[in-house]
Amino acid sequence: MAEKKNPQISIAASAIAMRGVRMFLSAGKAAAERRASPKKTRPTKPVVSGNKLHSSVTEILLRKTKFDKNELEALFTMYKRLVTSAQNTAPTSVIGQPAAKIDGIDQNTFRDVMHNTFDLVTEDVVLDRVWLTWERGANGGEGALKFEAWARGLSVLLRGSDDEKMLHCFAVYDLNGDGFITRDEMFTLLKNSLLKQPGDEDPDEGVRDLVELVLRKMDIDKDGKLSYEDYKQAVEQEPLLLEAFGQCLPSRRHAVAFLKTLTNK
Repeated sequence: MAEKKNPQISIAASAIAMRGVRMFLSAGKAAAERRASPKKTRPTKPVVSGNKLHSSVTEILLRKTKFDKNELEALFTMYKRLVTSAQNTAPTSVIGQPAAKIDGIDQNTFRDVMHNTFDLVTEDVVLDRVWLTWERGANGGEGALKFEAWARGLSVLLRGSDDEKMLHCFAVYDLNGDGFITRDEMFTLLKNSLLKQPGDEDPDEGVRDLVELVLRKMDIDKDGKLSYEDYKQAVEQEPLLLEAFGQCLPSRRHAVAFLKTLTNK
């Protein structure tokens, strides 16, 4: 299988080909198809009762994010609006009982923002991993996003350094969190990205070929899997490989457009 490939294919050509594969993703996936059925939650107090950020929270986020005070206040206003909207549309859990209050940004709201605001029209497995990698305290990926986690996550997506963005993407692609991207994980990430042609006897064969091509270009230590060091070195040589296994960052155009909304508040 590997012998059929041109050994002279450059890393850049490979990266471009892989990004081209993802262009076949169906941009017509409706938000309604992406939204999971609302999960039952225990009644909680609304998380956004005040109109302004507490000064202590502002001070923490000024140190831990790349937003200024005005931008943080604009983000908090957006956060309140998203949470309130989710609270108002939450279904009644028991007949005659009020709807359970969502304590933060839930996964459905997060999906909508990533899809509609940042145009992350990506595979469900990738978008689910983006959600799971955002910090949510001791629960380690469970529950809704509180404002501090929301602001820290957006800081990486919108203004993160090269290292921060590489760490974010690697964490998304490392499906089981063991510190490596394996052949099986690559296959899972890429299999929905290929355009299946009518008459293909084994549509998965193209994915397997692509996985082997990726390993030849990115597996620096040749151990059959990608460590973070492998991934980092490959991306530093060819930046197009940053999102080799699926889009998990907004485009520069969408990031700039979003940041402008914060300064226009």
